[in-house]
Amino acid sequence: MSIVGALDIHRGKLTYDYVVMETGEAQRGRIKPADRDHLRAWLRRLEGREGLEGAEFAIEACTGWRYVAEELERAGCKVHLAEPAEAAARKGPKQRAKTDFADARHLRQLLLDGRVPESWIPPQEVLEARARIRLYKDLMEERTAWAERAQATVFHQGVPEVRSLLDARGKALVGEASLSPAGRQAVEYHLRQIDRLSGELRELRKEIGKRALAQAACRALYEAHYGIGPLLSYAVWAEMGDARRFSSSSDAVRYAGMDITVYASDSKRSRGHFSRQGQPLLRWALYEAAVAATHASSPDHAYYEQVKAHHQGDAQIAVIAVMRKLCRRCYHTLRDMGETWSQAA
Repeated sequence: MSIVGALDIHRGKLTYDYVVMETGEAQRGRIKPADRDHLRAWLRRLEGREGLEGAEFAIEACTGWRYVAEELERAGCKVHLAEPAEAAARKGPKQRAKTDFADARHLRQLLLDGRVPESWIPPQEVLEARARIRLYKDLMEERTAWAERAQATVFHQGVPEVRSLLDARGKALVGEASLSPAGRQAVEYHLRQIDRLSGELRELRKEIGKRALAQAACRALYEAHYGIGPLLSYAVWAEMGDARRFSSSSDAVRYAGMDITVYASDSKRSRGHFSRQGQPLLRWALYEAAVAATHASSPDHAYYEQVKAHHQGDAQIAVIAVMRKLCRRCYHTLRDMGETWSQAA
């Protein structure tokens, strides 16, 4: 018997709603707690009772979708990963009570109607790469936060503005400054945290660099595009994935959240800004690479200067323009690799 169903994912429980196509019988319920073991046990019971041959399930691309998709695929089910915002929009204008069962039923109905807004399910190596590069970005942001706390502490106690507390001049200024005992204790703690995170970042960057060297697509990216080194190529490859799923480079730009907004009467956002409805880590990687266009040796330096002059010297707009150009180039590089985009070098 074939089954068509959906799972609504929450940290505490999974809510299911499915229909057995041959009999038309519908079933719904909850799997608690929401973890691999209980989901796997439920799938075993379902296989023994209904059979899972030809079964299809829809889930939303929210936190937790990875293990749910992996267990469904392991059981032999076909998984449809739905884009959450588009799936919600397809409920229509009619107001309905929002419950877990209603959400699961809505996803199941979209699947029955063939209207699931499909999201790409990356292969295992890409999911692992995303986890690594996102960890790197999280550690960077944490280090920046500790540095900002240290800067705020010393300024609050009368130390002149210090460009960096980590270089010799900055450490000397802090060492000679008249800080209160608690203020000095706080700054020393901040600096220890920064040193710890810097060491972890060095090790992780080294590991990511080795993995990028062993990945054909990463090598293609950093060999072809100025400003993209092993680390950034790994981030672009992991976040953009199989570029063949985009119909054009404009779709890749939109996926990164770098499409430009237009004025709309129902929105407070003015025109001319990034939509930011896309992958923030991909935007970060492209921004870091685009900053290299400010160097005179960059092949995009003339374009950068042209855009900057056109916008009355606004360097930020010029960097953004280079970002969009880089995104399109990366799309073409990955798309042209065809089936080899995920292979080892």
